[in-house]
Amino acid sequence: MSPLMAFTAEHVSRLTGLSERRLRYWDKQGLFAPMYAEPNRRRPYSRVYSFRDVVGLRTLALLRDRHGVSLQRLRELGGWLVRHYDTPWSSLRFYVDGKNVFFVDPDSGVLLTTRPLGQAAIPFLMEEVARQTEEDANRLRERRPDQLGKIEQHRYVLHNAPVLAGTRIPTKAVWDFHRAGYDAAAIIAEYPRLTEADVRAAIAYEERSRDQEPAA
Repeated sequence: MSPLMAFTAEHVSRLTGLSERRLRYWDKQGLFAPMYAEPNRRRPYSRVYSFRDVVGLRTLALLRDRHGVSLQRLRELGGWLVRHYDTPWSSLRFYVDGKNVFFVDPDSGVLLTTRPLGQAAIPFLMEEVARQTEEDANRLRERRPDQLGKIEQHRYVLHNAPVLAGTRIPTKAVWDFHRAGYDAAAIIAEYPRLTEADVRAAIAYEERSRDQEPAA
């Protein structure tokens, strides 16, 4: 399982090749809704996707764009699947015959479809989709140059605590090591993803925060 458990629409777009506009359209049309969806779509982080969501969306993208399965067909099939299976787009094994989609029932092992079977189906290997998704999700953890030495906060990351950009490392953790006498090299040994710029930024941030605290 990927170490990143929650993904924004921007992350999902990068991992699936689906535009954020398309993600919103599929969500609105009821084709695919994220794990966490608030009624108020204008709120920041009103849509948060799980790893299984990303695998499912990659599956839909491949069925739609590579195999040419119509959106109407996917919507019809998806409506039936969600009534019978949990996370069907990321957990079932699918096959494609022309533009028809079949799937294997995990309990019986029977190949099912809502339409008559035709010629031999082409296997659509879910394990490969999941593996590629995990590899790409792990690459998201690689930090960009513009994130080094920067502090950020996200509602769904460590309860909105300030962290070093591109990581889940709170500035307070760096501060605690600093107060304990660790120098930058020792702190980086504890958190290899950090740089000296990150350590300096975290310490400066925590010092400012403490200077702004009201006197007792």
